[in-house]
Amino acid sequence: TRNEILYSLNKPDDFILAIVEFQDADAHRVHYLRQPFQREPDFGVTSVNYDFSGLLARACPPE
Repeated sequence: TRNEILYSLNKPDDFILAIVEFQDADAHRVHYLRQPFQREPDFGVTSVNYDFSGLLARACPPE
């Protein structure tokens, strides 16, 4: 949401985006991405979409 993006920009050390990648019915992988967003969305924005493979490329496994 817009509020989550704003929170992540205001408190970058307190925000981690968790991405769950479902591989099939019985398997999944969890990825963590610190500082996932670079700028806040415009005021009237109702939806923001990101490239999944691009997010995964910047993410790391849980620590």
